[in-house]
Amino acid sequence: MRKLAAFCDYFVLASATSLRQVNAIARSIQDELAKDKIKSLSKVSPNDESGWVVLDYVSVVAHIFFKPMREFYSLERLWADAKKVRVLRSNPTGAH
Repeated sequence: MRKLAAFCDYFVLASATSLRQVNAIARSIQDELAKDKIKSLSKVSPNDESGWVVLDYVSVVAHIFFKPMREFYSLERLWADAKKVRVLRSNPTGAH
């Protein structure tokens, strides 16, 4: 994003299969980063039902979508000129 937008360096895009899962992912991101005293500039309702939660960490903006909302808004298409960086899904159990 840094070559296309002055407001952040990276977008992180994530999808969930339910609104409850959207909120759980957002809470997990906030909780993990809060351990390192990193707080989002955006405030998120604990029971957000919009289907799209945005966490603004200045240089990184995380978008957590309910899957149909992600398909509808298609940020990947809107920002198609941005360089894409794939991040492998981590396994919380440590198993391979």
